[in-house]
Amino acid sequence: MAGRIVAALCHGAFFGIGALVAADLVAHACKPSAVAIMFTGLTAENVLGVPLSTFIGQQFGWRATFWSITVIGLVAFVGVLALVPQDRGRRVLSRLRDEVGALRDRQVWLSMAVTVLGFGGMFGAFTYIAYTLTEVSGFASGAVPWLLVLFGGGLFVGNLLGGRAANVDVPRTLLVVLGGLAVVMALFALTAGSQVATVVALVLMGAFGFATVPGLQMRIMTYAGAAPTLASGANIAAFNVGNALGAWLGGLTITAGLGFTSPLWVGSSLALAALVVLVVAERAAAHAPAPAVPDEEPVAA
Repeated sequence: MAGRIVAALCHGAFFGIGALVAADLVAHACKPSAVAIMFTGLTAENVLGVPLSTFIGQQFGWRATFWSITVIGLVAFVGVLALVPQDRGRRVLSRLRDEVGALRDRQVWLSMAVTVLGFGGMFGAFTYIAYTLTEVSGFASGAVPWLLVLFGGGLFVGNLLGGRAANVDVPRTLLVVLGGLAVVMALFALTAGSQVATVVALVLMGAFGFATVPGLQMRIMTYAGAAPTLASGANIAAFNVGNALGAWLGGLTITAGLGFTSPLWVGSSLALAALVVLVVAERAAAHAPAPAVPDEEPVAA
């Protein structure tokens, strides 16, 4: 349990700072794609890492999986030291007071609310997806890992496409993607008895769900202004709060006897709620001064 807590602390800090580093290395119009590329490792892990680690554990024991992760972590550590530029991009040299001050912006909190609801919708449904696949769709339990690989493929593609779309228009991308996610999960719940429809819906759920990530991260970083580090990390925390909220609500519906498609309805409802909050946020933003675009030239220390 202690190991899981330490790993969780590292996770939030890494992705929060990593998104800033990636965005600072490119021109403003390409920042969402840069964030998406940074998150590609997370999506690729679902496609490659999960089946590979399972295979290693089956062949050499579960400890071998952890040793493999340790080696990969050391390689990544050396890679960061060697390859991440330290003298390019905009340096964020803000004080802690400024970082905390950025959290007073209403748009920052609205962005985090959208993250909690939108991501919570997808992962609330995903938490119980194995039961949906076996008990409702009729797949054999041995097919579940391969179906999850398809879901991971949807995450991978959706993340990259979401980043490219957000390059053009972040608010419109989020509106379309969150609406699409709500519709896909509702259709999934209605057609879960069909294996063909289930496979299609599973891939689309992953694609629409992770297509939100670059836009959500860019939105909060933009409204945090010149002190985005704490806000960026807070949004990573919001993703995980959403995971917990969605899983808890989905579990309540199953416990209440509503069946193994009920988490999909919960997920659709949460995505729809995220869409409503985003509409409110964008209307409020339309009547406020636009956030300043940070200088793309390096700032001297």
